[in-house]
Amino acid sequence: MIEYTEGIYSFYVYILTNKNRTVLYTGVTNNLKLRLNQHESKLNINSFTSRYNAHFLIYYEKFGWIQMAIEREKEIKNLSRDKKLNLIKELNPNLEFCNEHFK
Repeated sequence: MIEYTEGIYSFYVYILTNKNRTVLYTGVTNNLKLRLNQHESKLNINSFTSRYNAHFLIYYEKFGWIQMAIEREKEIKNLSRDKKLNLIKELNPNLEFCNEHFK
């Protein structure tokens, strides 16, 4: 995946999908392992990811500065579905789940 390492902290922009890969959700966090666990456990039952069972990681970018991560999250959220899929497929052509990298 993509990594920008200027700062001393780690922030992640990530894209989740559901089992059938029909839904895309983009988020930002400073602890991807914890955030993935929260999505999987449906911490907020009314959230988009809970309603659509989107807890499978298919893409992420790592940043050293939160400002860069938030800016990138906004960019990705404004992309069309096709452009998001093209972005994902550049690094993950088969849309494989990457959750095991953060267990």
